[in-house]
Amino acid sequence: MTTRLPLPKPLISAAELASRGGEVLVIDCSFDLGKPDEGRLDYSTGHVPGAVYAHLDEDLSAAKTGRNGRHPLPERAALAAEFASLGLTTGRPVVVYDRNGSMYAARAWWSLLWLGHAEVAVLDGGWEAWLASGGAVATGVSEPAPHAGATFVAAAPLVGTVDADALQARLGRVCLIDARAPERFRGDVEPLDPVAGRIPGALNRLFKHNLGADGRFLPAAELRAAFEPLIGAAPPAEVVHQCGSGVTACHNLLAMELAGLNGSVLYPGSWSEWCADPARPIARG
Repeated sequence: MTTRLPLPKPLISAAELASRGGEVLVIDCSFDLGKPDEGRLDYSTGHVPGAVYAHLDEDLSAAKTGRNGRHPLPERAALAAEFASLGLTTGRPVVVYDRNGSMYAARAWWSLLWLGHAEVAVLDGGWEAWLASGGAVATGVSEPAPHAGATFVAAAPLVGTVDADALQARLGRVCLIDARAPERFRGDVEPLDPVAGRIPGALNRLFKHNLGADGRFLPAAELRAAFEPLIGAAPPAEVVHQCGSGVTACHNLLAMELAGLNGSVLYPGSWSEWCADPARPIARG
């Protein structure tokens, strides 16, 4: 029997991924909020050999009702079935990546942890890092390959969530970090949601600031130095991450994990859900 070595987590380098071979399920999560079909087209043009594609709207989100945000979190059983259809089996290592600064890969990473699947890592630097390393390129569509072993069944969550009602009840007593761009955070503009503004008491940390010029995550010490002034004396478990729709918030959550600030939680509905209820308070400026 071949010994399966654990993945380096939560990040993996392109060189390490290339050395792993077919035991790893690789998922391309590339996407474009303004052009929902763009990620799938980019994937077909070039992807890590053997990688399958996961679409943010179709595969990683539930149906929208107008009240549950732009990228609602699916029921756990439905999301587990979706990952199983991509080739996931219990215990199989997974590497996720995109060509968007890891913003969508971070959502897939968090989603797998939410399903209790610990063996998941984000390709540091994404598709660009893979190309820069000289990695092979496949085109077209890679179908999920049959993989020996049990089917995938969700286990106890390894990450936590908070819903809108619980968050509202804790405003002023929880450290809330908003991953959106500063102009959206202030309410100066709102290109995606019907109402501009932010959740009262939120602090701003644009997710892109977690990356260096090469698109890779900053060293742990730098990330820790950036987040510690935001969270102050709050323990990481009392930190809630949000953004526009619960996607880039996962990027900040991942950055805190890299910094050794473990255990923060996600508000999946984020601003797009919050602002859909006119009874909820908002702040601007």
